[in-house]
Amino acid sequence: MNKKKRQIPHTYVVVFSIIVLCAVLTWFVPGGNYVKEQVADANGHISEQMVFHYVDSQPQTWQIFGALFKGFEKQSGIIVFILMIGGAFWIMNSSKAIDAGIMSFLRFARKLERFRWIRFLGIDNIILSLVYCMFSTFGAVFGMSEETIAFIIILVPLAISMGYDSIVGVNIVYVAAGLGFAGAILNPFTIGIAQGLADLPLFSGIEYRLFMWVLLTAVGLVWILVYAKKIRKNPKKSLMYEEDAYWRNRSASETIPIQYHTPLAAWVAYFIVLAGLLVFSAFYPNTEMKIGNSAFHTPMVPVCTGIYALLGILSLRKSVHFFILTLLVTTILFLIVGVMGYGWYIMEIAALFFALGIFSGIAKGETPNAITRLFLEGAGDILPAALVVGLAGGIVVILEDGNIIDTLLHGMARSMQEVGQIGAVGLMYIIQTVINIAIPSGSAKAAITMPIMAPFSDLIGLSRQATVVAFQMGDGFTNMITPTSGVLMGVLGVAKIPYEKWLRWIAVFMAILIVLGFLILIPTVTMELNGF
Repeated sequence: MNKKKRQIPHTYVVVFSIIVLCAVLTWFVPGGNYVKEQVADANGHISEQMVFHYVDSQPQTWQIFGALFKGFEKQSGIIVFILMIGGAFWIMNSSKAIDAGIMSFLRFARKLERFRWIRFLGIDNIILSLVYCMFSTFGAVFGMSEETIAFIIILVPLAISMGYDSIVGVNIVYVAAGLGFAGAILNPFTIGIAQGLADLPLFSGIEYRLFMWVLLTAVGLVWILVYAKKIRKNPKKSLMYEEDAYWRNRSASETIPIQYHTPLAAWVAYFIVLAGLLVFSAFYPNTEMKIGNSAFHTPMVPVCTGIYALLGILSLRKSVHFFILTLLVTTILFLIVGVMGYGWYIMEIAALFFALGIFSGIAKGETPNAITRLFLEGAGDILPAALVVGLAGGIVVILEDGNIIDTLLHGMARSMQEVGQIGAVGLMYIIQTVINIAIPSGSAKAAITMPIMAPFSDLIGLSRQATVVAFQMGDGFTNMITPTSGVLMGVLGVAKIPYEKWLRWIAVFMAILIVLGFLILIPTVTMELNGF
């Protein structure tokens, strides 16, 4: 008789269980509040400090069933932000524009074999490196995650046709995007949300995060290139040699070709966007760009408009797919300008990506009803992430309404004061890593942990930015091993890689990443960094 396979709890079950646990704690943990008071030091200097006082607790019972409603109220801005971006990217991805961009990139790379120094480096190594860096950039800039599943069916066969295995194919897409997600230069789903919840300027501290991203990408790239060389030399050394027979025997003719064309609607979209950007340039001819503590004036809006005008014409002469990629590049450029020059936050960024989705649909020649349908499909696809953000917000609601959140912070502060700041940020990193195994959603984890961790860092004299980096590292790595991640299981399913074999392959690399993550945290405590 077969035993029933034990199921992993759904993320919603985990989060609601935490809400129930927090409600139980309100019956046993004393109530307490931090109050800002005037405090005199030994020299008689008066300053405002947060002083803890015990108060009556408010035990929670039926309130757990209202936690989702209150959590939605608390996190409403972030929830709408997630839904709008999810819908916009669904419209853009339906065009197969990113697929077209990747295939064009690979064809171009092959043409470079005529150069001697490229032949010396190995065109295959260069292709792996460029694809890896491209997906890492996607993960770091706009948080590519679920989208990687669609590319597995293209790049896994490509990797095997080059003499590698399916693990290499998954690495250059999914792992690369995952490391970019951990580095998170401009990722609105993690850094944008975490910094917003921590009351930090959006995307501040970008200089150090850029270093983090380069380091993580370099380590991951070296790791996969060494592995790929070993498999190229002897394919039978791969854990996936037998399973990869499926891909080796698959006919390349099964791949559905992309129909390259430029409809009239794409030109209409181009001129509408160009007209809007020209008006925008007239109103904002100069921008004060702020990087860390420095600022400089530059005509960024007209420059970005000029880039769009040129790339738009060139891309439309090729295909609407490349024009949509131009729209994506323009969106990213204006996101950077808006955040660094005009203090944009989630509302402006959501509107920007919403416009990207709308004009991508127009360029494809979709009807308004079709664009609406695609947007709703995308919003529906990402709705579980938005719902869990609201549910996670209920955790904080229960702790706050029960008057115990400050008591817990006070207890954590006292217990961690002895370990020093490096020890404290290390413990935060461990906590985030453990939580990520159960709750792989970065948005949900930020909603749960940042309202607690950020005030706690104030109490022990730690930069809130360091707390955000601890969240980044804890959120990024274990996404690649946790079976609760729908993205990971989807990627492995499409690539035909059994979970246990993936775990065997990535275990050593994961240990290296976790140690590296802690080392990355040390300078956030010991060095003077912009934005920290």
